[in-house]
Amino acid sequence: MDARTEPEAGYSRRSREIAPFHVMSLLARAQALEREGHDVIHLEIGEPDFTTAAPVIAAGQAALAAGHTRYTAARGLPALREAIAGLYRQRHGLEIDPERVLVTPGGSGALLLASSLLVDPGRHWLLADPGYPCNRHFLRLVEAGAQLVPTGPDTHYQLTPAHVATHWNADSVGALVASPANPTGSVLSREELAALSSSLRARGGHLVVDEIYHGLTYGLDAPSVLEVDDEAFVLNSFSKYFGMTGWRLGWLVAPKRAVPALEKLAQNLYISAPSMAQHAALACFTPAAMAIFEQRRGEFQARRDYLLPALRALGFRIEIEPQGAFYLYADISGFGVDAQVFCQHFLETEHVAFTPGVDFGSYRAGEHVRIAYTQGLPRLQEAVARIARGLGSLPVR
Repeated sequence: MDARTEPEAGYSRRSREIAPFHVMSLLARAQALEREGHDVIHLEIGEPDFTTAAPVIAAGQAALAAGHTRYTAARGLPALREAIAGLYRQRHGLEIDPERVLVTPGGSGALLLASSLLVDPGRHWLLADPGYPCNRHFLRLVEAGAQLVPTGPDTHYQLTPAHVATHWNADSVGALVASPANPTGSVLSREELAALSSSLRARGGHLVVDEIYHGLTYGLDAPSVLEVDDEAFVLNSFSKYFGMTGWRLGWLVAPKRAVPALEKLAQNLYISAPSMAQHAALACFTPAAMAIFEQRRGEFQARRDYLLPALRALGFRIEIEPQGAFYLYADISGFGVDAQVFCQHFLETEHVAFTPGVDFGSYRAGEHVRIAYTQGLPRLQEAVARIARGLGSLPVR
């Protein structure tokens, strides 16, 4: 084949070096199986099965009917920024100036702003491995990098000051952590956040915290890093707790002095977040919508409380109980098969879809899978029955 006709020939090096989601090939195969008439149980994609709450849909419809389809200010609707600031007051007792809030196209837009602002080419953030893959991919996009730090259940898969001390070097400029975390569901305590902040501040580094799964916690409320570090950068989204995945809406809270530079970046990168989504999101903060979100949080907890012991009983090693999000990060090394083979086996034979660990990093990735409890209890019970059956036919190496 002529080099000019090879896939990606002539494209940028950054585009070639950003890895795809391996789970997407599994999803494509799962969808093909469904078209063939098979009943596939989807435990691979990090998207809740609930539709957007009715009050939010109604607000979006009203916004469209009223003609709210034009650009907004780059930082977002003032009323929405005030409502987001009010959420920090209600949840955390914090007085956040709405001027510090930038509404973005999804949490990804917030990550794009933060990485564009804080990391020069050739520099890097420290990130936990395993972790959400887009974090390192966005850094590559801005010609920066990710220093992946192997983490395990002994630190709840989170970065610690000891990790910072060991892995910090002349090219380090900060760290990005997630609480609750994807794929592990672990939560950083207020004391752990404070210790990380102090460790980074002593080195002149930035602390960026992904709080996208805030609200989806079980038995505790996750603290915001802003409770202990007013200079931290916070990423959040309307996708998970608020159930607005397809509306593509998120936000970034930044130190006030950083806002002019972030606003300039927003103006150039995407002009503004979707206007109809912003108007719809205002309804998220109403009592009626909040009651729906809290009911759904209870449902997620019930799913976790069923699935965690059920999988452990089948031989999955899940060494920490996830305190948030809607994932189980399971060690499958005891089954004697690589994670990608494991996932392929269950998709093809039992029509149950998981995500292989390779999507979340490299540290022991072949020994782990992520299982999303984004299906109702009857479907999870059926999934467990299928998994129990499928374990008997694993192609053990």
